[in-house]
Amino acid sequence: MTAVQGSDVGIPTDDGVADAYLTRPADGGPHRAVLVYMDAFGLRPALRAMADRLAGAGYAVLVPNVFYRGGRAPVVELPEFIGPQERPEIFRRLDPVRKALSPQRAMRDAGAYLEWLARAPQTAEGPVAVTGYCMGAALALRTAGTYPDRVGAVAGFHGGNLATNGPHSPHLVAGDVTAEAYFAHADRDPAMPAEQQERLEAALTAAGVTHRCEVYAGAHHGYTQADTSAYDEEAAERHWEALLGLLARTL
Repeated sequence: MTAVQGSDVGIPTDDGVADAYLTRPADGGPHRAVLVYMDAFGLRPALRAMADRLAGAGYAVLVPNVFYRGGRAPVVELPEFIGPQERPEIFRRLDPVRKALSPQRAMRDAGAYLEWLARAPQTAEGPVAVTGYCMGAALALRTAGTYPDRVGAVAGFHGGNLATNGPHSPHLVAGDVTAEAYFAHADRDPAMPAEQQERLEAALTAAGVTHRCEVYAGAHHGYTQADTSAYDEEAAERHWEALLGLLARTL
């Protein structure tokens, strides 16, 4: 792992300025870009540490606060460790902000994030990779389908509701995805049951997307997040191996 340099940045959007964390190798040179979409708990120390680990592998990593319309991160106060007792109240406070982020708004924001990365001196030319956690997995998939000319790789980890029966399900963009894709589900995740896993797999296959979808046995929703009770070290390390492999192949 190389030394990294992180900083807080602001990204202009149609609706204001999104606060974000940018981290990259400290060598001063431009590096291929990775856009990381947060889970619902948002931009916080644990997610910054994950971004730093990714940057240490040689990438310029941007983690926007997708809830910026509700305020700077953290949008709600968070404990250092998020356990089962804390979750209901946190989600209750976050729910209005989460529901306000429609797919249309999220994809307008995605365009702003990608444009900012394209112009940033810290990033090298070429397609970017997009990865996301929990709700961020859906944002990553939508971004790959909405901006196929800019996204060369897409990944999602313990994403929920990626392939519902609804008219706005994320998997419906599969036909527009040109990036290589990787999705890793938690087998103990009620938000991504077997029928949705199969529907996502079928959509990617039918669209001719180069992809791999896997189920991490024994893992719960949120298995990558070290500051939560859902964290699973074995599954988290498997995620790093898969993600870094994807980036090595595509960027």
